[in-house]
Amino acid sequence: MISPRISFKNFKSKKVKSSLVRKKLTTLIKEKNEILKSLSKDYKNNFNHKNLKKFKKSLDFRVIGMGGSSLGAKAIYDFLRHKIKKNFFFIDNLKVNNLEQKKKNHNNIIISKSGNTIETIVNVNLLIKKKDQNILITENKKNYLNLLAKKLKADIIHHNDYIGGRYSVLSEVGMLPAELMGLNINNFKQLNFLIKNKSFFNNLISNVSSTLYFIQNKKFNSIILNYDEKSDSLFKWYQQLIAESLGKKKSGILPVISSMPKDNHSVTQLYLDGFRNNFFTFFYVHEDRSEKLNNEQILSSKNYLKNKSIGDIIFSQKKATENVFNRQNIPFRSFEIKKRDEKTLGELFCFFILETILIAKSLNINPYDQPAVELIKQETKKILI
Repeated sequence: MISPRISFKNFKSKKVKSSLVRKKLTTLIKEKNEILKSLSKDYKNNFNHKNLKKFKKSLDFRVIGMGGSSLGAKAIYDFLRHKIKKNFFFIDNLKVNNLEQKKKNHNNIIISKSGNTIETIVNVNLLIKKKDQNILITENKKNYLNLLAKKLKADIIHHNDYIGGRYSVLSEVGMLPAELMGLNINNFKQLNFLIKNKSFFNNLISNVSSTLYFIQNKKFNSIILNYDEKSDSLFKWYQQLIAESLGKKKSGILPVISSMPKDNHSVTQLYLDGFRNNFFTFFYVHEDRSEKLNNEQILSSKNYLKNKSIGDIIFSQKKATENVFNRQNIPFRSFEIKKRDEKTLGELFCFFILETILIAKSLNINPYDQPAVELIKQETKKILI
């Protein structure tokens, strides 16, 4: 158990030493870490209700940004879609033709920490119209987006330079869109509560210690078996967090997202009977409502499906897969979400961010930079020139 909202079972691996991780976590909590501050209620956003007043009645928004500039907001939107009455569209890649997004005026939230992200600049150039309302989130320094904002007479919200994109979900980058979605942004800030929660503390330490054991034993593939379609974007956010933070010094973890139970009919054969350099995460959300099957349409050969809901069937497939994994000694951990709301998602963001930083620090890796990616940016510029 991580908290009353999240049931968590850690890997059933051999007993591993956790004293190093415990020490690292204690130090991390005590030090003045601005990223962790953004996870708490102590963090003050660089926007206020006055900044957003003219957008409050709008129903359609478009978030334009790459990687951490949009993944967190999309994770929030998809996970909590049932609570949101507005429409958000996410432009997070380059497409040769983007005609659908050109058809009508939008309220645009344009996000780039550096203000010089080429894909974001290209999409803004092609998609923004004169009548659009725009908010730009970028660093308070001379960059392309700051100059463009002045030209467009757009609102500028400063992106704190000490919070990297993939860690920025509970800063302005994720919370401004969440505010416009009509969500309670204070409820995302769960760090103050979690660090006083002994169960959370111990589970986090045990989980990180197990992961370090897998890395030492050449298990580098982290396979997420996601049984909740509304959490796909959450795990795309997690994928960037893990891969970009830990993929250094010829080491790292490769996060692979598997859509379940669909992938029982494609890659699960490999997971069960292929190479054994993987460890797994099961993720399931208990829904309050789930559509029931029509008993009258069920043939006698499948009577066991009577009175069952879609949720019952998905959950049974998850449990069945866990049982088979247990029998084959395949390492896995399991998250079962009991309530789908801001607090739960805030707890998940906290857990995954702390997990990532602790793994990196235990491996003597800097979790906050991404030097190799800069090489591609430089090479792209050379080719275009």
